[in-house]
Amino acid sequence: MSPLPAAVVFDLDGTLADTERDGHRVAFNRAFAAHGIDLFWDIEHYGCLLAVTGGRRRIVADLARRDETDDLAADETALEELAETVHRTKTRIFAEEVRRGAITARPGVRSLVADLVAHRVPVAVATTGTRAWAEPLVERLLGPGTARVTVFGDDVRALKPDPEAYLLALERLGVAAEDAVAVEDAAPGLAAARAAGLATVVVTNHYTRWHDVRGAALVREEFDDPRPLTAVALGEVLTAAQAA
Repeated sequence: MSPLPAAVVFDLDGTLADTERDGHRVAFNRAFAAHGIDLFWDIEHYGCLLAVTGGRRRIVADLARRDETDDLAADETALEELAETVHRTKTRIFAEEVRRGAITARPGVRSLVADLVAHRVPVAVATTGTRAWAEPLVERLLGPGTARVTVFGDDVRALKPDPEAYLLALERLGVAAEDAVAVEDAAPGLAAARAAGLATVVVTNHYTRWHDVRGAALVREEFDDPRPLTAVALGEVLTAAQAA
């Protein structure tokens, strides 16, 4: 049997939970309405905006491209300040949804995490989402204290695809990159994990199934289909990556 990973580091958004389409997107739209901003992100357009990492950056990018915001777009400071204000409102709205249990784990996530815990494989989460909503979501999805290490956007200076979040998670775990596995859902996260030296499993979702994920050690559409991911399966992925 292949050795088990020394640790497994999960992304959060889109990986542990399918948060983007019916979670973040809805919260953004409610925040736009609350601030009287004539923006509405439908499912398709929001999918395009996911190429921009970070919610505040997405707001800036979309406001800057609109004809009716030419004056605002010309004032970079004002645009950034507006985006920051709207993003704070969005974060509060999304955190409220998390706390009332509106966001659930993707099928197969809980069983995989339970199997890792049973095999005494440390579980970590590396996300560049803000702690205000990401911390309660991690605890709700995995259970309090299940993640031995958590890295949030507040802890790093650079967002994915920069590897800083993964490097910090590995440092806090005390684990070498070549002995651990990352689990991601999208191309920017894959790039971040690989840049940190991690063999990476990509489990795609509605928005990311068409991403270019070449370089992933394993690509799947679901955690539990065609067969459930397990601690042993991730050990096999790691062994194959080490031998490549």
